[in-house]
Amino acid sequence: MPPTETFRIPKHRRHVPDARQRVRKTLADWGVTGQLADSVSLLANELVTNAVTHCRVSDARVEVTLTLHGTELVLEVADPDRDRLPRLHHSGPDEEGGRGLALVEALADAWGCGQGPYTKRVWARFSSAATESAEKARVPVAS
Repeated sequence: MPPTETFRIPKHRRHVPDARQRVRKTLADWGVTGQLADSVSLLANELVTNAVTHCRVSDARVEVTLTLHGTELVLEVADPDRDRLPRLHHSGPDEEGGRGLALVEALADAWGCGQGPYTKRVWARFSSAATESAEKARVPVAS
């Protein structure tokens, strides 16, 4: 079974840095560092911010899941506002926001979203030799 880390935060902007730090710690524990860790942490920040900002369910919790499997690392962010799927928006130079999904598209190898029975989930997938070496570092070698 691939290593997976899942945690939840309250739907409030003040908890976004906590989510980013938790993602960064998990990646470090898995041996994922450098540019890949920077990209995953940045996109976690963007996706959690989007969930916190746009979820219309009161007292909701945002769920963050990281999964590392071979050469693939997947970041997923879920919230209970299942009917409000994100759309890529190309912001003009004078707009203050709206660039989160453009960053996701630029930095992830693939991304998408889907609806579950009670949630929506936005995911970003990263494929890299760095994830493979991190996965191998976690697996003890029998002598």
